[in-house]
Amino acid sequence: MPDEDYEKARIRINELKDFYEHLIIFVIIITGLSIFNFLTSPQFYWVLFVILFWGIGLLLHGIFTFGRRGFLSKEWEERKIKEYMAEEKK
Repeated sequence: MPDEDYEKARIRINELKDFYEHLIIFVIIITGLSIFNFLTSPQFYWVLFVILFWGIGLLLHGIFTFGRRGFLSKEWEERKIKEYMAEEKK
């Protein structure tokens, strides 16, 4: 059982890591493309299409990553309550 719990935790951490890496890459690339778009053709914002379609992919990645446990769900709330109570005891 402990090995199974460890494996589940490892998989979950990898899912979170993958999502945050995706988010960081999105922000970096979109920033660069936005600057490039502004400098080369400020009258047509083609970068918005990239933001829209890649943003949809990022949103779906986030839903699949956080959707299982539900971001701000009861499980998250209980975990945060326990963390807060532990901090208050210190």
